[in-house]
Amino acid sequence: MIDMDVLLQKTSRTFALAIPLLPEPTRHQVSLAYLLFRIADTFEDATQWPASRQIETLRRFIVLLDREPAEAQGLAAECAGDPPLSHAGYQELLAQMPLVLEELAKCSPAASATIRRHVTRSAEGMIGFVQRMDGQRNLVLGSVPDLRDYCYAVAGVVGEMLTELYLLDRPTLQLFAGQLRERAAEFGEGLQLVNILKDAHGDAAEGRVYLPRAVPVREILDLAERDLERAAEFVELMQRGGAQRGLVAFNAFISGLATANLRILAERGLGAKLSRTDVARISAGVLEDLDGADASDGSDDTDEAITSPAVSVLL
Repeated sequence: MIDMDVLLQKTSRTFALAIPLLPEPTRHQVSLAYLLFRIADTFEDATQWPASRQIETLRRFIVLLDREPAEAQGLAAECAGDPPLSHAGYQELLAQMPLVLEELAKCSPAASATIRRHVTRSAEGMIGFVQRMDGQRNLVLGSVPDLRDYCYAVAGVVGEMLTELYLLDRPTLQLFAGQLRERAAEFGEGLQLVNILKDAHGDAAEGRVYLPRAVPVREILDLAERDLERAAEFVELMQRGGAQRGLVAFNAFISGLATANLRILAERGLGAKLSRTDVARISAGVLEDLDGADASDGSDDTDEAITSPAVSVLL
């Protein structure tokens, strides 16, 4: 039996806090999808392996997504014997890979197909960027289009997958499906750009220069700001489509965190990050705004997920 909440807490920052807001079955689906994307990310970031092994393992992982879960035991054992990274949480996740894939097999056909398709697309994109590393394992992106291609591979695809999961079995949201899909990749790009800006120094120390050196940081900040405006539109569309309170809260929370962090980055420079107090304040503000919206329209949609332990700790 796998405890996905524990694995999330050991391998995630923002998403471990936000996922408990989601209503079921979306919460389970998104938890599972996050762990699968994190496995792929771990192989992409495998600083203790040569690039050739990273590529080979990403390809093996793609194949395993459509195989019997037990077939992943061999890869899990190899990762235990020669870990790709020193991060203990990621090592534990790789050890649990067969059980994560077992959970994928238990999902509804529509959800599992959506998750498999998008994890595969992202992993294939990661392979392309690992192939571009030089002999010293350095990756340098040279232009804004290059940066956007990278963000799409690792985050835009995630935004598209999440949108498809939100739309499953929610007829009222289908009215806004086209508009949500138009904004999904930009939502993901905005989140990734904020991560890149706040982790720029650490990434560069490890040979990953995602910010094009010839491009002013202000230009990247402006791009992230435009993306997060689209993210705010995405949240508003979900509200207009009658999405459950927890579904709106999840998106409002991750969008709000990124927007607040972007503001700090603009003020303080690369590497600036939100404090725990900031995160708690934003979480409380999201729920307060939703309470106000519920009161104004007379609804009483109180998802159990809103009062989950992870959120209670924040508040």
